[in-house]
Amino acid sequence: MTRSMQALAYARPSTLESSADGPLLGLETSGGLTPVGAQAHPHFFSGFLTSPHTAARGLLAVADVAAARYVDPTPRPLLDPVVTGNGDRLRFESFSGCCGVYARLDVLSAGLDGRETGRGTTNVDVNNPLREALSRMTGDSPLHLRVGPQELAVTTLDGSVVEKKVPLPDRWLRGFAEAQVATAGFDLRAELSATEAVRFLRSLPTSTGRASLGAKWVVPAGKTLRPTTRPVAGAVCLPGPERLTALRRVLRHAIALRVYGPATPGGSNSPTSTAWEVVLPGMRLTLTLSPDTRRGFSGEGGVLEALATEEAAQDAELISVLLAWEPTIDPADLASRSGLSVARVRAALVRLGTAGRVGYDVADAAYFHRELPYDADRAERHNPRLVAARKLVSSQAVALHAEGASVTSGERVYQVREEDGRLRCTCAWWSDHLGQRGPCKHALAVRIIRREATVSATADRPVTGAAR
Repeated sequence: MTRSMQALAYARPSTLESSADGPLLGLETSGGLTPVGAQAHPHFFSGFLTSPHTAARGLLAVADVAAARYVDPTPRPLLDPVVTGNGDRLRFESFSGCCGVYARLDVLSAGLDGRETGRGTTNVDVNNPLREALSRMTGDSPLHLRVGPQELAVTTLDGSVVEKKVPLPDRWLRGFAEAQVATAGFDLRAELSATEAVRFLRSLPTSTGRASLGAKWVVPAGKTLRPTTRPVAGAVCLPGPERLTALRRVLRHAIALRVYGPATPGGSNSPTSTAWEVVLPGMRLTLTLSPDTRRGFSGEGGVLEALATEEAAQDAELISVLLAWEPTIDPADLASRSGLSVARVRAALVRLGTAGRVGYDVADAAYFHRELPYDADRAERHNPRLVAARKLVSSQAVALHAEGASVTSGERVYQVREEDGRLRCTCAWWSDHLGQRGPCKHALAVRIIRREATVSATADRPVTGAAR
């Protein structure tokens, strides 16, 4: 697994301490991007949490996922969550070490009592002493929240800096992008009341010491979800039920449990990704699961089509300058402002997602703007299938013909044909996954060649008609 070292610098450790206004949860920020550019320690919020105990448990759940490896329980360095200020809310995000679970706590405007939330994205320090302090919190007495240092604190820093260096896998970055692509196709499949949510989640296994035996399926039945032995129509996939353990942190505060996923045709045994959202007072906690415990989001391949086209890259550059950390992105509005079609805007948003520059909120059914504070371009440079496809193109291994295309790879020649708008290949990858994990390298190479041929033909086409 390709890794690099991520260096984080905080002015001081995050703490839960006493202050003149009562308990103060001070979350320290590392370098990040804001509307005015890069800042060493951006400040996003200062005020009160309307449901402090709930927020504390939600933050712990996000930290639980960041520290977890659901296949291998070997301890690993804790990757600090990412926080984004969207003007009316704070979003805390993390990814599991095995790249199979994406967690996000959205603290909405109803959960915040203070001035307008700042805009931008950075990491926040969540250290072990802070986790222990949050775990000991009881009751709902007023809790002051500060995300980032106050202006006075910024100008009086004594140079004492807390530095962390943690390994950052490229798969982790690709996972953020793939989770966004997967959830963009989800719809609400079930909703349970607080009582039924508690009953259902507490019935699930909690062991994370070994890989799950496989995907489970549940089906809406009255007010609850019941197990089903086969994925009948309307069933919801539960891939690795033990991976929902982090949701137990907030069960006593739950208002409802909502389940999102793709439509499941009756008889389809292919496991799918799903999102599980606990609705809380003034906030939401969502866990998105990859289709299999042994299979992280990074290998799903949903972003590859967008990565393979130069058109999407150029459109993404245009769309990126129109974003301003909006809590919800309206593709139709961006299409109007950019002059692009809605379809091209959506493709550009997928492309921006591969660089960590947008995410997707299933509750709002909308993209949101954020800028991951990482060298996210590596997600494209080191994507194995895309790298292999570009090598096939550069070595002139692709031959287009009337029936489709032939791709010479090693000592074999594969046939790629289009059916129902999808490229199918004779290789083992396609045979094994039938397009469920994105295109193979041969289909990607054909897509790139076709795009280049279309651009070339358009550029060479003679202009007809007279200018007026």
